[in-house]
Amino acid sequence: MPSAESTPERLHEPDPVRPTRDDEIAAAGSELIGGPLGRRALTGTSWLTPVRVIALVAIGMFALGLVQKAPCYNGAWFFGASSQYTHACYSDIPHLYQGRGFADGLVPYFDKLSGDMEYLEYPVLTGVFMEVASWLTPGSGSIQDQEQWYWMVNAGMLMACAAVIAVCVTRTHARRPWDGLLVALAPAFALTATINWDLLAVALTAAAMLMWSRGRSLAFGVLLGLATAAKLYPVFLLGPLFVLCWRAGKWRAFVTAVGGALTAWLVVNLPVMLFAFEGWSKFYTFSQERGVDFGSFWLILAQNSSDPLTTDSVNTLATLLVVVCFVGVAGLTLTAPRRPRFAQLAFLVVAAFILTNKVYSPQYVLWLVPLAALARPKWRDFLIWQVCEVAYFLGIWMYLAYTTSGDAHKGLPTDGYHWAIGVHLLGTLYLCVMVVRDILMPERDVVRQAGDDDPSGGVLDGAEDVFVLGAAAHPPEHATQFDGPQVEWGKQGATDGSP
Repeated sequence: MPSAESTPERLHEPDPVRPTRDDEIAAAGSELIGGPLGRRALTGTSWLTPVRVIALVAIGMFALGLVQKAPCYNGAWFFGASSQYTHACYSDIPHLYQGRGFADGLVPYFDKLSGDMEYLEYPVLTGVFMEVASWLTPGSGSIQDQEQWYWMVNAGMLMACAAVIAVCVTRTHARRPWDGLLVALAPAFALTATINWDLLAVALTAAAMLMWSRGRSLAFGVLLGLATAAKLYPVFLLGPLFVLCWRAGKWRAFVTAVGGALTAWLVVNLPVMLFAFEGWSKFYTFSQERGVDFGSFWLILAQNSSDPLTTDSVNTLATLLVVVCFVGVAGLTLTAPRRPRFAQLAFLVVAAFILTNKVYSPQYVLWLVPLAALARPKWRDFLIWQVCEVAYFLGIWMYLAYTTSGDAHKGLPTDGYHWAIGVHLLGTLYLCVMVVRDILMPERDVVRQAGDDDPSGGVLDGAEDVFVLGAAAHPPEHATQFDGPQVEWGKQGATDGSP
C-alpha cells in the first residue's frame, strides 16, 4: 500500500517556496541562524512550523520595541517634554489616559472632555479598545503609576495584535509562509507598535486579507468592516477589489464582501451614532479641521512659504491628488498585461493615501508593512524602504526635541526634518515603483516567478478575464492565459530538501 507521500495528489502538491534559495538577502541572513532552511522547516514535520517560528519572532521583536521605550517608561513621559524625544520613545498612550478622560472614568463619545478637544477623536472600535484597557488598569496609586499601567496593559493587547498580523500574513500566501518574517523582523514595525492603537486595525485588515485568500468573501467583509470601524484606511481596499472583480467578472463575491463590511461597520457605529452623534462624529470633523501636520510634503511647502495654503485648500488638493492616484490604479488594473494581484493593489492604494495625506504620523508605517510583505516579498526592496522609515522615525523625534528644548536646540532643525520627510517619501515611492513594475512586467514578480497567480486573490486566483482595456484586450498570439493552478509546481522547487 503506497504511503501518503507517494499518492498522486501528494506528488502534484506544490512545494513551499524557499526564500533562502530565491532571495540572496534571505540566503545571506540565514547564515546568522545556521544556514538555509531545509525540508523539515518548510514542510511542517517538526514542531517549529513557519507559523510558530514567525509568531515567536514577531513577539520577540515586539518585546525589543518595549525595551526601546524603557527610558520613557522610567520617567521621560512625565519629567521632561524633550527627553521623550531625544530617547525616541514617545507614545500617545500614557498621555491620553488622562488627557482623554480615562483616568476620570469618562465614557468615550458620551461624556464631554475639558478643553478644546471636547470628545475622543478616534473611531468607535479603537475607542472601545482604549476603554477596555482602562478597565484593566488599576485605579490606585499616583497618576504616573496609572499611566504606566495603562501603557503596559495596552502593550499586552497590542502584542496580541502583532502576533495575529504575523500569523495572518504567514498563512495568506500558502506557498510562501516565510514571507511573514518580513513583518516579524521589520524594524519600523517594532519601533512604532506602541505609539498609538493602529495595530488593532492592522490586525483586522490582515485577518480580512487571509479570509479573502481562502475564498471567504463574507468573513472578509465583516473583518474589513470592523477594521474600518477602528481606522479609516481599510475601506480603501474595496476600491481595487471592485476593479479586480470587474476585470474577472466576480461580482457575487464583491457584493457579498461589501454587504458584510457595511453590516459590521454599522453594528459597531450605529449605537453610538444614534445616542452620541456629536461624540461619534468628532473623528471625522477633527480629520477635516486639523491643519497640515508632521510627516507630509504639505508641511514642507507650508514651512517654506510666506503665504501657506489654508486648511480647506489643502483638504481639497489632497482629496484631488488621492482620487487621481486611485483612478490611476484602476486604469493600471484594467490595462495591465496580466491581472494584478490583490495585495499589490491594496498596497498601492494605501500608500497613495499616505503619500498625499496632510499628516503622516510615524506609526502609519504599520498600515503598509503587512501589505508590502504580500505585494513585494523581496528582502532587498523591503529593507531599503524600512531603512527610510527608521530614518524618518528618528527624524521626527529629533525635530520635536529641537523645538521643545528651548535655547539648547538639541536635535534636528527644520531643514533637517524636511530631509527626513523626503527620505520617507522617496522610500515609499521606491517600493510603489517596484510594485508597479511587477504589475506591468509580471515575469519580474517574485510571487508569479514561483508559479502562482494570485495567492491572496481568493476567487480571483486563476480566474479568466472578462473585461480588459488597451493592449491587454488584444494580447499577442504567443501569449498564454493563466487558466488555473499549475500541477507542475512541484517541479520548480528542489525535491531533496535543499534550499
